[in-house]
Amino acid sequence: MTTIRPVLAEYEPIHTYEGAGFGVFRPFPQPGLDLLDPFLLLDEMEPRTLSPGEAKGAPDHPHRGFETVTYILDGEFEHLDSQGNHGRITPGDIQWMTAGAGIVHSEMPSARLQAEGGSLHGFQLWVNLPAADKMITPRYQALAAADIPVASGDGWTARVISGSFEGVDGAASTHTPVTYAHVTIDAGRTATFHIPQDQNVGAYVFRGGERRFVVWERDAGAIELTAGDEPLEALVMAGRPLNEPVARYGPFVMNDRRQLVAAFEDYQAGRMGTILAEGRV
Repeated sequence: MTTIRPVLAEYEPIHTYEGAGFGVFRPFPQPGLDLLDPFLLLDEMEPRTLSPGEAKGAPDHPHRGFETVTYILDGEFEHLDSQGNHGRITPGDIQWMTAGAGIVHSEMPSARLQAEGGSLHGFQLWVNLPAADKMITPRYQALAAADIPVASGDGWTARVISGSFEGVDGAASTHTPVTYAHVTIDAGRTATFHIPQDQNVGAYVFRGGERRFVVWERDAGAIELTAGDEPLEALVMAGRPLNEPVARYGPFVMNDRRQLVAAFEDYQAGRMGTILAEGRV
């Protein structure tokens, strides 16, 4: 018989604004839940149908010390960075960017979406890097929707972005054990998912009821999610905790204040690079 992990807590996401002023629902960080080690932040771009000229994004800004994972359900985003990477993120696509020692990037709605308007909905997850990897060379993984493996079971399916989920290996390469999956559960069904005992696990339910972030105890056993009268969709994230000090301010996540100061100094001195004009579309 499968042992089920007890639920530790549930959190209602806060609503705030990011980038140039687009709305997000933020399960964490928030009061009472600073992080879910090794995960630092999760934002859901508020689902909207935008008029022409209304789309907003996140213009040029730096990062150091962690990874950003952008997942688009509706709409199109353009990525540019100081390493020369350029990619368009369309529905179902993933962009996994390792900031490492430092990178400047922009995340903007596509020119078509800005000009014509349309639907926009997506997520960004921040994954911490261990101290030994915080100053590695930046890396960019562009994962097309068609390349994301799918796991399935009795009454559920899951797009496996990273890690291993119910026997299916995800598409993204990670620095520590990190599982990230988009789960859909049929109406009226309960799904059970097995998570390694040494990993923290949470799930952000964004369809099929009130938005909520569920955190389970780190213990032996599986987690359960139950759909009500309509299908439930959730992002499940599990990872082995780093158990290291976290010093964070704005776009930088390091291990102590001295490293944060160095990050700001390096950015201001241009050592994280710039996005070249000829790379813009």
